[in-house]
Amino acid sequence: MEVNEQQAPQVNEEKLHEFLVKMVTEMGAAAVGPLVLIGDRLGLFKALDDYGPTGSKALADATGTGERYIREWLAAMAASGYINYQAENEQYSLSPEQSLVFSNPDSPVLMTGAYYAISSMYHDEEVMENAFKSGEGVSWGDHHSCLFCGTEKFFRPSYSTNLVQNWLPSLDGVVEKLERGAKVADVGCGHGASTLIMAEAFPNSTFIGYDFHKGSVDHAAAAAKKSGLTNISFEVGSAQDFPGEDYDLVAFFDCLHDMGDPVGACKHVVKALKSDGTCMMVEPFANDTLAENMNPVGRAFYSFSTVLCVPSSLSQDVGLALGAQAGEKRLRDVAIQGGFTKFRRATETPFNLILEARP
Repeated sequence: MEVNEQQAPQVNEEKLHEFLVKMVTEMGAAAVGPLVLIGDRLGLFKALDDYGPTGSKALADATGTGERYIREWLAAMAASGYINYQAENEQYSLSPEQSLVFSNPDSPVLMTGAYYAISSMYHDEEVMENAFKSGEGVSWGDHHSCLFCGTEKFFRPSYSTNLVQNWLPSLDGVVEKLERGAKVADVGCGHGASTLIMAEAFPNSTFIGYDFHKGSVDHAAAAAKKSGLTNISFEVGSAQDFPGEDYDLVAFFDCLHDMGDPVGACKHVVKALKSDGTCMMVEPFANDTLAENMNPVGRAFYSFSTVLCVPSSLSQDVGLALGAQAGEKRLRDVAIQGGFTKFRRATETPFNLILEARP
């Protein structure tokens, strides 16, 4: 039987051009990432915001940096659309919207923290290549140190804006308990941003942050000491065996999907809670299917998940590897398997699902 050679696929020149334009855009976004970090660390965005329209020499003088580097940095930022450029007088500025993303430390949409975490992903490229080959996990604490400060810096603005004002009030009766005096465990607390925010807002309640990464616990404890808060403490402990009982509230902030055994974690929480207690699960926003998550938020979270969340889970017992785009349905199944009888979406943001589970 004669076999015909497979014909080469016909290339659509227009589609090829569109795809090449997309790839050049993506290359530019990747290349400008380190410059965002430099701008944040050296206070370039902040100075540009404070001084208003300014030139490269004035910005260099204000920040104690080299003018030639600043001139090129400004050009890269302007070409990226991250800052504004006035060609007639060769001055640069931040719009109010750009300021919220790059400069304002109290902004709920401050994005610079994400670039520190992205930096860690590039540092860990060889580690992850080996993990892909072996199928083995990579523990959270084995990543580059940029990850830890970046995670806190990225999540803290959203927590500061939403946690006390919106998320806790969306839970049935929890705020009232916190105001009277409640016992709270913040499991997987990392550097303790969420724990500190709650402890400051509810001085009558007691807060204990638990994390299995000792370095993060030490950092959180130092931050608590510096804050002067007396109703907060931090301890090393995993989600499956953290100590204590009769908690009014147990919270997971952007970490349940990272755990090797989230079902086991839920089982332990059910035992640790009071009969009328509440578990709050703050998770990355996701729909329930890949097709529904084909959007910029899903793209970012799938990428972080590949290098950070899935390997963290695979490094632990069971290694369920939910990933950062688990979605409400999958998380509901985990909670119910863990012994919770009530589960609902309390509220949401463009970046987070806030889920309430009760025994």
